[in-house]
Amino acid sequence: MTEISPELQDRIDAATFRRLVSHLQNRPDVQNIDLMILADFCRNCLGDWQREAAEKEGVSLTKDEARERVYGMAYSEWKSKYQKEATPEQMAAFEKRRKGKADVR
Repeated sequence: MTEISPELQDRIDAATFRRLVSHLQNRPDVQNIDLMILADFCRNCLGDWQREAAEKEGVSLTKDEARERVYGMAYSEWKSKYQKEATPEQMAAFEKRRKGKADVR
């Protein structure tokens, strides 16, 4: 495997994260509930992780600021434009996933 310095790895990781965020911003049809069912994280999780990482670096971001960076707009605006009510099937799949995670612990 190619050896990569920690600094270069950070730049690669940052570019990858930016591409993921851009991809999600360009796919508002992909609902957060679907991401949670399939991948166990969503846009809100990314915002929370970004806020936590910023705090470790001494940067204070509010939850809303972090989410805006991920959504590309205010979360409330994204919700009103794109978020749909979760279907009973989606909620059942989400609950099944959550229960499966609890059983593993």
